[in-house]
Amino acid sequence: MPSFSDAFRKELLTLFRWRRDVRHFRADPVPPDLLLWLLDVASLAPSVGLSEPWRFVIVEDPIRREAVRANFSACNAEALACQDSGRAALYARLKLAGLDEAPCHLAVFAEPDPQQGHGLGRRTMPETAVYSALMAVHTLWLTARSVGLGLGWVSILDPAVIAAVLKVPNNWILVGYFCLGYPQEERDAPELESLGWECRRDVTVSIIRR
Repeated sequence: MPSFSDAFRKELLTLFRWRRDVRHFRADPVPPDLLLWLLDVASLAPSVGLSEPWRFVIVEDPIRREAVRANFSACNAEALACQDSGRAALYARLKLAGLDEAPCHLAVFAEPDPQQGHGLGRRTMPETAVYSALMAVHTLWLTARSVGLGLGWVSILDPAVIAAVLKVPNNWILVGYFCLGYPQEERDAPELESLGWECRRDVTVSIIRR
């Protein structure tokens, strides 16, 4: 079994802190071999019953990318209209996606009932297939950060529209649409915190003892 040093753990903590949701990207392309390596590493993530239900869709077609942008604009306008008067102006100033600048677009889906794994662990909690795909996303996020790339999660989308645009199987569940590329700037604090949208809370607030 490998042994990890204090220096490694310190660097790992640094990686966690500098793993940010990136919305401002440089135009530099992501080398194709690097992208495939990232997805290969992401596939090392744990999955329920060894089902590996994640499905990666690399979106390169300009027409499909434009359809995703159009859906984001429509959904974002609806979200803005739902903001109360005290937060609407702040919401309108937020940059919530890097769809125009990011050189790489990636949609991650979960196959909810894959044959692989033979259903192990999913009878009582079928949603663990989606959770497994999220673990792959998290692994991808950290790995991308470790090689100087940034990932941005675009959630202001209609999953049914995106699935139709990308022509994926009807039963696949959209986990997230992601922008990947080299960030314009580095930051170790959430952008939403620096812009005054929300603050991180102390971990003790989330701990319940029984």
